[in-house]
Amino acid sequence: MRRPMNVFRTMVLVCVMLGLLAGQARGGAPTTEAAQPALPLSEVVLYASGVGYFQRDGVVDGRQSVALRFRTDQVNDLLKSMIVQDFDGGRVATVTYDSRDPVTKTLKSFAVDLTTNPSLGQLLERIRGERVEVATPSPLQGIILGVERKQERAGEKEVVEVEYLNLVIADGLRSIPLAQIQRLQILNERLSAELRQALEVLASAHDTQQKVVRLAFDGSGRRRVRVAYVAEAPVWKTSYRLVLSEAGRPYLQGWAVVENTTDEDWENVKLSLVSGRPISFIMDLYEPLYAKRPVVVSELYQALRPQVYEQPMEEARDQVREAPRSRLMQEAPAAKAAPRLAAPAPALMPSAAGGAPAEVQLQRGVAASAQAAEAGELFQYAIQAPVSLGRHKSALLPIVGQEVEGAKLSIYNERTHAKHPFSGFRLQNVTGLHLSQGPLTVFDGGIYAGDARLADLAPGQERLVSYALDLKTEVEPQGAPGAETLVTASLRKGTLLVTRKLQQSRIYNVKNRDTKKKAVLIEHPFRSDWTLAEPAAASERTREVYRFAVPVDAGASARFIVREERQVQQTVRLVDSGPDTIGYYLQAKEVSAKVKEALQRVVALRDRLDQTANRRGQLEKRAEEIAKEQGRIRENMARLAQTSELYARYVGKLNEQETEIERLRKEIEAQRTAEERQKRELNDYLLGLDLE
Repeated sequence: MRRPMNVFRTMVLVCVMLGLLAGQARGGAPTTEAAQPALPLSEVVLYASGVGYFQRDGVVDGRQSVALRFRTDQVNDLLKSMIVQDFDGGRVATVTYDSRDPVTKTLKSFAVDLTTNPSLGQLLERIRGERVEVATPSPLQGIILGVERKQERAGEKEVVEVEYLNLVIADGLRSIPLAQIQRLQILNERLSAELRQALEVLASAHDTQQKVVRLAFDGSGRRRVRVAYVAEAPVWKTSYRLVLSEAGRPYLQGWAVVENTTDEDWENVKLSLVSGRPISFIMDLYEPLYAKRPVVVSELYQALRPQVYEQPMEEARDQVREAPRSRLMQEAPAAKAAPRLAAPAPALMPSAAGGAPAEVQLQRGVAASAQAAEAGELFQYAIQAPVSLGRHKSALLPIVGQEVEGAKLSIYNERTHAKHPFSGFRLQNVTGLHLSQGPLTVFDGGIYAGDARLADLAPGQERLVSYALDLKTEVEPQGAPGAETLVTASLRKGTLLVTRKLQQSRIYNVKNRDTKKKAVLIEHPFRSDWTLAEPAAASERTREVYRFAVPVDAGASARFIVREERQVQQTVRLVDSGPDTIGYYLQAKEVSAKVKEALQRVVALRDRLDQTANRRGQLEKRAEEIAKEQGRIRENMARLAQTSELYARYVGKLNEQETEIERLRKEIEAQRTAEERQKRELNDYLLGLDLE
């Protein structure tokens, strides 16, 4: 066991020696990252699409490099988006980073192959012919001839293998046991440097979580430098509070939920929050690509490109009728305009007399710390004060605090709840800010009233939110029998084209058991192939529903009817239609006189054709009866003597029947000819019809 320990000790000494040689070759001790200029994080912009913009600013002096560490999963975003700037007359020289090539492939590129974890003897064999200096303990220089292995006794019975380094020295050959070597120095500086680089590659492979990116800046004097990049970041979220009050205007407060999931603290960082949906994707730029010709590498990654979408639907489909909506706002019990209270009471504090709770005053002690502005096609909240947030910490930042416009109402949708509507609020965004989607907590009358979800709301737009079930209002939906009426009928080449109108109705009985007047907003399913007939127009329409405003007085009831119509087209082939079908259209008042006259002519032609066909059928039936009778007579005659009286009678009977058959055949042929002529006459008449 002594030999392996000695080899290990020698290997450690060799590595230390090589590190010193590499440092001396560069002109001194290696520069540590602590001595390099720092680029602290100065600005962070978080997007609602799951990425963040990170900006670092610092100062360099002369020609310097900066090392930044990133998680491996951030490198692709870094390579795709990184911006490096050297101000005040400097320039960016290079940006280098640790390759993601397999370690074995990288190690094989060096002059000394360390892929197989060689022992000291194997390493010296791989550098045969190189000049080295060894201390045993006195220094000795020579050229490596090879490593020889000899069997030696280590006791009375034990035999061990000992490695000897064979050197070519000035006065001959010298064989030295590796266990006696205390220090070994490779005199070829290039080979020493490559061996050190190979060891650095091995060391970097141990850290699979983080990679180092080095930025080299070239110039003279002190200069400002900046590095900015986009990386994956948690989606910043919003949370709102809405206070409804009979005495004042509704007040909206918004908070941004921000999370620092990076591995460094944010110290006095300029923070901005951007709403919108910018396209962001990941492309693998970090992994080295080795393509087999003639495949084009970029084609391997076409599936990662952003998608191209079709044109939007017609605007008329999303149109909202402005006039009915304004009427709804007037009918709903809107909050009265009033100035803010100068000395608001604490939130949710009950009155001293034990009565109703005091109004919730969100304005007290909290002010929005964000300045909002357009950012291209997006909207940005810039936090005015610098933000400090420890790594893996989260924070709530107030970004909205303003009065808004709106009206309380009850929203009924049969599919959501068949009996009761929801207490809701029509929020009109007069803040001038883009409100991102998020939960909305509603306070009404000084108490918690419920939670709602607020979708993205641009400035000037309005949105419905519902936060509780309105148990004081009940809606009973009822179906009504459908109706079908004839609209028009026309003739085209033997086909009757019929337009029918289908009608369907839905009745909504609304009962208000509250002591206050209610504005009930009824949502009725919208079907693109049906037309609204009653009422003439909806208060507004979305992609899925009509909305109808139904005001209901306190303690009263209301009955609201929605009637829809749909026109359908039918075709009736007159040739195949029975008399009852044609007779129905002859009696319908919606059918014009010209069409009725043509139908009567069709009926007459068909009656004549039917009579001819019936006469032909009767004649053919008589001929078949005679044929059957003749068969019976001939069968009887076969059993009689030809001289018998009965046989003679049968002969006479057959003669009479043959005469009748000849007559029937002539009449049948005449009827068939007449029938064909009448069919052509009917078809020619039908094909010539073109009447409204």
